[in-house]
Amino acid sequence: MGKANKVKREFLDVRDLVELVQVLKDIADMKFHDLFAKRGGFQRFGESFSEFFRLLDTVDVLHPLVSNNNPNVCIVVVTTEEGFIGDLNNKVVVRALEERDRFPNAKFVTVGRKGVMKLEMMGIKSVKTFEEIADTGMYQVAVQLKDYLVEQVMNNNFGKVMVVYPWPKDLQTVRAKVVKLLPADFIFQKQTQTVEQFTNVIQESDPLNIIGYLAGLWTSSKIYEVMLDTSIAAVAAQSQQLDTSLMNVKKEAANVRLKWRKARKGDIDKSLRETFSSRLMTKR
Repeated sequence: MGKANKVKREFLDVRDLVELVQVLKDIADMKFHDLFAKRGGFQRFGESFSEFFRLLDTVDVLHPLVSNNNPNVCIVVVTTEEGFIGDLNNKVVVRALEERDRFPNAKFVTVGRKGVMKLEMMGIKSVKTFEEIADTGMYQVAVQLKDYLVEQVMNNNFGKVMVVYPWPKDLQTVRAKVVKLLPADFIFQKQTQTVEQFTNVIQESDPLNIIGYLAGLWTSSKIYEVMLDTSIAAVAAQSQQLDTSLMNVKKEAANVRLKWRKARKGDIDKSLRETFSSRLMTKR
């Protein structure tokens, strides 16, 4: 049974690998569903936040964060730092380059070390990078990015800010998505279509400051939502790769199992032939 034992050990190793990959995939799936459930909080925040804009919709004040004529465009490229999902970051970079074709003079701001490296390999240098996501923390990076973008818009360096990031529709569908971040004029446009108008609003603070504060708060929330979606997309991509790996390992396990059965049958046949030959030689 020498050959069969060797193949059996190989089968046991492959079977253990199947169990390990299955555990990793289950962990990725659970993490995806846990993070995906947190996205509902942004919708509730948006519904509550809209109440403030219902009051400000009657204010005829222009603020650079909600309305400006500056033609300078900034493209924020958000990539993930997770391993073994380079194809996902490639999709984001390609989509960002397509967006730059619409705005040839656009400047890049890149979030994620891998995105910075991919752009630099193409000869594209970002005017600002945020690379230490894991060490700094996702929320802290979102706040730093918001502060930088708001400062640039207020200083008239940028007029429009577009964000390109991996967006998870579900566990099986992840694609690169482009959203307009600033100016946030669409917030007021949406309110005029969906809510009733207020009259005789008492304004205790400067409307310009109120609009600036609320627009900055909304920008922070949107950036954090984008970064959370990026984390969810990374987990979804990992789950997809693990699913593919699991299928391949299961096929390998089935092949080794068949090989083991054939080897065991061959060892039995060999043993029977040797026994028959031995008895025949003894009789002679």
